[in-house]
Amino acid sequence: MSKPQLVQYRRPSNGRARAIIVTAGLLLVAGCSDSNKASTDSTVSSGVAMAAVDSMTPDTMTAPGGPTRAEPQMQAVLDQLTALGGKPMETLPPEEARKQPTPAAAAGMVAAKAGKDTTPTKLVPGVTSVDRTIPGPAGPLPARIYTPEGTGPFPVVVYYHGGGWVIANKQVYDGGARSLAKCGNAVVVSVDYRLAPEHKFPAQHEDALATYRWAVKNAASIKGDPARMALAGESAGGNLAVATAVAARDAGLPMPKAVISIYPIAQPDTSTSSYVENANAKPLSRAMMGWFAKHTVRTPADLQDSRINLVKANLNGLPPVTIINAQIDPLRDDGAMLEQALKAANVAVERKLYVGVAHEFFGMGAVIDKAKDAEQYAGDRLKAAFGK
Repeated sequence: MSKPQLVQYRRPSNGRARAIIVTAGLLLVAGCSDSNKASTDSTVSSGVAMAAVDSMTPDTMTAPGGPTRAEPQMQAVLDQLTALGGKPMETLPPEEARKQPTPAAAAGMVAAKAGKDTTPTKLVPGVTSVDRTIPGPAGPLPARIYTPEGTGPFPVVVYYHGGGWVIANKQVYDGGARSLAKCGNAVVVSVDYRLAPEHKFPAQHEDALATYRWAVKNAASIKGDPARMALAGESAGGNLAVATAVAARDAGLPMPKAVISIYPIAQPDTSTSSYVENANAKPLSRAMMGWFAKHTVRTPADLQDSRINLVKANLNGLPPVTIINAQIDPLRDDGAMLEQALKAANVAVERKLYVGVAHEFFGMGAVIDKAKDAEQYAGDRLKAAFGK
């Protein structure tokens, strides 16, 4: 095991610093363990693991080598993504942006160069998937149903992909959804919600709620248990997961047992410390976030809607929420701010910050050890919520 890494948090508001020791990640190469305790290669707040941090305000984080230095495994993926020659997304129209190389593709190439079989069922064994359509508020929605080995009935996780509500789909985010099915021992329903700008906000949130309604109603038909539901998502999908929990509460639907929100968009301010620090980060930059917002909303006022500005939403009565953040990410402080808003609403919340990795690392467990840990952590949190 490598030596512990010292990470220092500095709060610009008062100059105080807090230091914690973060141990190196546990190597998890294939599949997920049955342990109910994820390894601690990161920091966890809310006082339930190795945390010595109470993030009362978003923190500016510095680490040896500078705040945007990626660990070698993450850097290999970022280098491969650069080598694929994509254009700056913020300079492109959406239809062209959707054709650009993805971090997932780069991770697959790194895995292939390491001699790994990149067939999804080989990278994440024990999970099968089938594509189908489900009804949405404006027409059928493509969905992919992931099912773990066994007879069930299994818990059901409704999963929302990332992409700023403008790009990507369930295929690009297959790794994240598939890993949740494996590590959480759950059926996962991943949906291709409508994208902007063809379908402006709140179309994405409407589709997200419709998918949850469908999953609750049809859980038994997909080997699922409607009494054990959860919501999960990455980035824009991490926002959708929390927003859908709020919408389900307001609509009187059966509440999910848990929400897994992975580097979520939680508020519209792009001047936070993590936005400034990671303004030019890869694969997500501040300019890209502005581009996503421009194409998604109808008017600037939409950015203050509580479905986008989650930290201003009524979060009372939500189930336990788990937030996963990456260090090298403009959205890192969004996760910290959402954590504090949930605490203020008396919602059980746990937030884990992974050092040395970037936005989109989740789902790259085949090539990044900390991604494998994050996938296991999310799965363990789901199992705990489901009483397993």
